[in-house]
Amino acid sequence: MFHSLFSFAWSSYGGDEDKRQNSSDQDDEHNGSEHEIEITNVTKEGCDRADSSQFELLQTLGAGSFGKVFLVRKTVGPDAGTLYAMKVLTKASLKVRDRQRTKMERDILAQISHPFIVKLHYAYQTQGKVYLVLDFLRGGDLFTRLSKEVMFTERDVQFYLAELALALDHLHSLGIVYRDLKPENILLDSDGHIALTDFGLSKESIPTQDSKTFSFCGTVEYMSPEVVSRKGHSHVADWWSFGVLAFEMITGHLPFHGANRKETMNMILKAKLAMPTYPSLEAQSLLRMLFKRNPANRLGAGPDGFRNIQKHAFFVSIDWDKLYRREIEPPFIPPIHSDYAHYFDKEFTCKTPTDSPGIPPSADANKTFQGFSYIAPDLIHARQGDPTYVSNIERRLRAISGVKFTPFNDEYELKEALGRGKMSICYRCIHKQTHMEYAVKVIKDAHIHDPADEIELLFCYRQLTHIIHIRDAFYNTPSVYIVTELMRGGELFDKIRQEKSLSERESAKIMFVIIKTIEQLHRNSIVHRDLQPRNIMYLDESRQASSLRIVDFGFAKQQRAENGLLMTPCFTKEYAAPEVLSKKQYDESCDIWSLGVLLYTLLSGNTPFVCDRNDSHETILARTSTKIQFTGPTWDRVTDNAKALVSSMLDVDAKKRPTALQLCKHPWFSNIDNLPNVKLSNIQDYNLVRHNLDATFNAMNANTNKTLALGPIGDSNLFKRRNERTVHQQKVATVK
Repeated sequence: MFHSLFSFAWSSYGGDEDKRQNSSDQDDEHNGSEHEIEITNVTKEGCDRADSSQFELLQTLGAGSFGKVFLVRKTVGPDAGTLYAMKVLTKASLKVRDRQRTKMERDILAQISHPFIVKLHYAYQTQGKVYLVLDFLRGGDLFTRLSKEVMFTERDVQFYLAELALALDHLHSLGIVYRDLKPENILLDSDGHIALTDFGLSKESIPTQDSKTFSFCGTVEYMSPEVVSRKGHSHVADWWSFGVLAFEMITGHLPFHGANRKETMNMILKAKLAMPTYPSLEAQSLLRMLFKRNPANRLGAGPDGFRNIQKHAFFVSIDWDKLYRREIEPPFIPPIHSDYAHYFDKEFTCKTPTDSPGIPPSADANKTFQGFSYIAPDLIHARQGDPTYVSNIERRLRAISGVKFTPFNDEYELKEALGRGKMSICYRCIHKQTHMEYAVKVIKDAHIHDPADEIELLFCYRQLTHIIHIRDAFYNTPSVYIVTELMRGGELFDKIRQEKSLSERESAKIMFVIIKTIEQLHRNSIVHRDLQPRNIMYLDESRQASSLRIVDFGFAKQQRAENGLLMTPCFTKEYAAPEVLSKKQYDESCDIWSLGVLLYTLLSGNTPFVCDRNDSHETILARTSTKIQFTGPTWDRVTDNAKALVSSMLDVDAKKRPTALQLCKHPWFSNIDNLPNVKLSNIQDYNLVRHNLDATFNAMNANTNKTLALGPIGDSNLFKRRNERTVHQQKVATVK
């Protein structure tokens, strides 16, 4: 998890008060004067008010100079057992403007009911403190996912932006300008849907784009030109920020980001948009239309503004009615952990949660919070049942035909370990009734390493001859057992070690079986994404091509985007295509690249881009830009067709690589039995080649999530920007 002063708990739930004092918060509307806002009590008739005795403090999620955020469980009432996030603010520490904004946030949330906006369930106060009780959104924030994945598929972006657009349009229809759109303020619920949160900088009573507010507030990188120039802004300013967020999700970078605040603001006002070439034409069109500096010309402006966004070609495949009803499955379902606060900063979660009495505030402060108490009208129908909610992993596994929930040990006897990976251990096992031997992959905690996709793919495509055959799958919470046929022949490289070298004919037979199988997967829009020699094994000790099996579908993925593109950076370094390493879009051709590396190694005894443990992704990427050279006595004995095939599979331009179907029809495979059957002088030092393969795994990111990151979250630009703000906030607090 990323590390910052408040984590997402404090900032995303609206407690990042320093951003309002330090980063961008000057209200020209009031010309520096401050006055109280009187708000009436909107507590629903017939509902009991909440108080602190009704909540059990479970963990501290975040803390700031104005208060804390706790994870709490309701202990009484129709929603007893429900988890909430409780934001606690100390009245005496709040300046007048912060009191006004706290009341404003509470009033906005009290009037909103929308599937993609965080819900306020209770608001109450004591003499010294005010309390906001909100949805506990345990899936983390979009900042965390963006930091891990660097950038998303356009289909992912389309989904998140569409849900966000519905939320913004709802706010605008109520005359509310949001004014602080950024990844940290977009949370993910347990199902993967977004929830917009933190309304501390929002502004009410802006009914049209002709009505303007003049506050200079928000996060500067996401501010629109009219906010920066202080010429007055309407809800159309939110659509510029929407564009900044879209640009960041698609490219991994901000569109306007200078060395300091002043330079950033100048870029927002004057700099030309540097549009990368790899986004689709529809995505580029959307971004350019959102980045119109004249608000009147910006996409989203005018009486038909939102409808124009809905009709844009980028959203052509979205069914907006189904989206609103949450009937479209999100692209990412956050793994649910037994630790409720898994996605929160350990600096706070390790502390004992305590809510001490607040210092009595001034009379003016108490006056400001008159009528603050609130209870959501639908709590009479509050959710009942397990306080931890139903596990998403269990729900997904129950949806897969073939998964058993009976004890694994009732049917199988576990034997010795066969191999260990970062996510699982493989054992030999014996079926108790038939006494047949099998292999079982044991994933210790399925809530951390979600195996649902892998199991579903194995069951769905077990009719394919050269894919490892699944026999059973068990879910014995929290562990998952995947029982498959036992690979008695070992790995492909074990055969090479035994025979020292292969002939070109035998290499062709091996590659044809593998490529034909990959073609069948690609035909069904499945990409394996980790085709390296360890994942190609023999069913029996004959080690004939007919007994080859492709194993380990832990990284395999069914393509979702209409253009078939994948961007989740899961790979083994040495076998990763250059567009993966350069964090760009990639599709099935990444599998072709990995097979090209394998074929090169089978024929030459070396890897084409040899690396050691110290090589970075950038170093490997630089090597891929040079043309493959087929020199030396070994290559002299390889046919031209074979060399041409390798060269095409390792083309740095993914679009120029042949498809798996084209490879099956390549002349090299047309008459395999006539290829040279002379052993090539292959691997001179097997241990060296094996070392290079092992170094691949050592270089893998240590992230244990199935979706591996390219590097630590702390290395991401988004995290660095946020951390810079945090350090500055700490200095400001110290000065105070």
